[in-house]
Amino acid sequence: MEAFSIEHADVRREGKFILSDVSLRADIGERIAIIGPNGAGKSTLVDVIDRRIYPLATDRYRSSLFGEERWIVSELRLRIGHVSPGQDEFFRTTYTAREIVASGLHASLGFDFHHVIAKEDWERADEELAKVSMLEKKDRLMNTLSTGEMRRVLLARSAITSPSLLLLDEATAGLDFPSRADLRNTISGYATENRTIVMVTHELSEIIPAIDRIVLMKDGRIVMEGSKEETLREDVLSDLYSRPVHVAEADGIYTAFC
Repeated sequence: MEAFSIEHADVRREGKFILSDVSLRADIGERIAIIGPNGAGKSTLVDVIDRRIYPLATDRYRSSLFGEERWIVSELRLRIGHVSPGQDEFFRTTYTAREIVASGLHASLGFDFHHVIAKEDWERADEELAKVSMLEKKDRLMNTLSTGEMRRVLLARSAITSPSLLLLDEATAGLDFPSRADLRNTISGYATENRTIVMVTHELSEIIPAIDRIVLMKDGRIVMEGSKEETLREDVLSDLYSRPVHVAEADGIYTAFC
């Protein structure tokens, strides 16, 4: 079954194309990593998949999620987990880490008067916090956590509904490299046969071994797709970043440096 399909997406801001004729699809259970220079359009593409950004309404543009073109947004939010640098509203709140994770069950920021939180919901929140090594800080206010700790909480929140599609846009930003390795292992645990993962990263070391396909973007376009062996090569990445790039690999984990 198809997880999502985007066909001929154009996104323009202030007269400039951020995405230009971009098409991408994935099946349920497929894992994709998107890489490319700053300003390539990676985050915008993820927001288009999640329907947080809508492309120009051209005759050729098509979009579907889980085989359907039309969705009630509140229902869709429970089937898609999303972590991105743009979630600043979660960073400034005085809700606790546990409350933020549990509120993911309602696709809300914290709770309102109509929300009913059962004992089982709190237990699920604790389970997800434990997976990202944040259980001991579950009662800390979000605005007192470090950036890396907040990212861990948001990853736990994104996973609490057991989403069919997990969109991770620089989910490990702000973490040191041992913490990135720990979180990479956690993300690897999310890679089940019935869950699609799309991750955007600037660090090749964050690409989990389970990734099936690498998508290379530059100047608002997809310039190449393929396996790690086909795409994470020095000549390919040097062309992508317009400067010499050196690549190393150990036990299925890649790193790149200039």
